[in-house]
Amino acid sequence: MRKVLFVFLVCMTFAGCNKQPTVREVWTKEQANEWYKQWGWLRGCDFIPSTAINQLEMWQAETFDPPTIDRELGWAENIGMNCMRVYLHHVAWETDKDGFKKRINNYLDIAGKHHISTIFVFFDDCWNPTYKEGKQPDHKPGVHNSGWLRDPGDLYYNGDSSKLEPVLETYVKDILTTFKDDKRVVLWDLYNEPGGSNPYGMNGENSLPLLQKIFTWGRTVNPSQPLSAGIWTQQFPNLNKYQLENSDVITYHTYEPLEEHLKLIDELKPYGRPLICTEYMARTRNSTFESIMPMLKAENIGAINWGLVAGKTNTIFAWDTPLPDVTEPPVWFHDIFRADGTPYSQEEIDLIKKLTIDK
Repeated sequence: MRKVLFVFLVCMTFAGCNKQPTVREVWTKEQANEWYKQWGWLRGCDFIPSTAINQLEMWQAETFDPPTIDRELGWAENIGMNCMRVYLHHVAWETDKDGFKKRINNYLDIAGKHHISTIFVFFDDCWNPTYKEGKQPDHKPGVHNSGWLRDPGDLYYNGDSSKLEPVLETYVKDILTTFKDDKRVVLWDLYNEPGGSNPYGMNGENSLPLLQKIFTWGRTVNPSQPLSAGIWTQQFPNLNKYQLENSDVITYHTYEPLEEHLKLIDELKPYGRPLICTEYMARTRNSTFESIMPMLKAENIGAINWGLVAGKTNTIFAWDTPLPDVTEPPVWFHDIFRADGTPYSQEEIDLIKKLTIDK
């Protein structure tokens, strides 16, 4: 009898050790819409301080810049912005785990002081496919986002993914676990533009397996905030299908004019979930504050435009129109303020404040 009991206990212990972690289901529509009620109308920017050329320069200890973050988020608060979308990078965590998380908390403290919540982004398929820790490259004059980094980029897709994947999983789960109940975080944007969208080549639907993995990692941690990955192109139907079916709330990007933007909204409404536009506003493409922001408010769709303050990212220049011989294009592509706090357009500021502050 003792032998049988011993064997039973050993088997139970072994089974417990090998039990698969619980992976929660996608939120119901009712859960998602109930969550959305607490936030009101979300409006803000994709934010990086003007002194940083990319995510690593923003988050590494040597170049983390709280005074600039504080000053620039103060300008956002003054025009009624209440939410920023902010990119992370696994290298900042891998090289300094505790310091990175302290800096995230510091950022959240600063944003909270200005009554600004945060959408954090993990992976990204856009722009430069390689990267390294330490000093980041100087920006290229007149070139849009010349120093922006993919994550995980070529190190994963053209390297040994079996070695990097455990690092990425631990990173994602560590950040999610640390901030899973933080009321300053709106949602987790797990993967920006999977498939890629820049002149350095595209991953295409090769990004689907990693997208699936990060959703599984996120659901295993089960943060109190929703998980999402925004759709951004019609080129990759399998990616779009997975993103729409697995996001707790629907996020999307479009830099198209009003008529095309409305068509996309009409396609997304039948899913019955809250909608947040996490990238829009490219003046030379007729995606402007004047045409788009009032519509998003009327529809109660989150309105997150690309860019707050012109700086080292050079996003006042258009994607495909480098102007290395000029310091400022005749029409800014993105961004709202100059580095000294003066607005690109006072008329835009007046409109934004009318939508966000004036009653």
